[in-house]
Amino acid sequence: MTPVPSRLALTLAVQPASNLVAWVAFENPFLPYDWGFVSTKDRKNERAVRAVEKLLDKLTPEVLVLEAFEPGVSKRATRVTMLGRALVALAMDRGIDVAIYPYADVLACFASVGARTREEVAAAVLRHVDAFRHELPAPRRTWESEPRKLALFSAAALVETHYRLSAARLLEDLRDAT
Repeated sequence: MTPVPSRLALTLAVQPASNLVAWVAFENPFLPYDWGFVSTKDRKNERAVRAVEKLLDKLTPEVLVLEAFEPGVSKRATRVTMLGRALVALAMDRGIDVAIYPYADVLACFASVGARTREEVAAAVLRHVDAFRHELPAPRRTWESEPRKLALFSAAALVETHYRLSAARLLEDLRDAT
């Protein structure tokens, strides 16, 4: 009997947006495992927490990655701050590591390709992960609000940031150990 290869550890990022939560799970920096959107039109935080709880149970990720949500580090609404805290508690209760990055870290990771806006970061993510091509919204006009689907690319950018910064820390630790 041939042994079934085990799945690699997943990294899950969750990105709240208006009336939805986007999520993406990666096996490695270039291989998304699964992704999607959850509508949160009414009872936003309650629906988002329930949806993420189901994702954590289904995917059993090694790490949950979030964009910084605390006041002073982020300009997110109070509702998003409360949601972020609930998601951290949910992950910690399940023994899942949590990584939180301010958006400035995301921009720093994508600065080498000239990405300075969420749309430019989305285009940079797309260069590495072609599977999201059909999710890329049309460029917005100046009078339009940010497309909700952009939250998927923000979640993917968080995962890419996590992988990059984790690798940099690992290299520093190895240098310090020698």
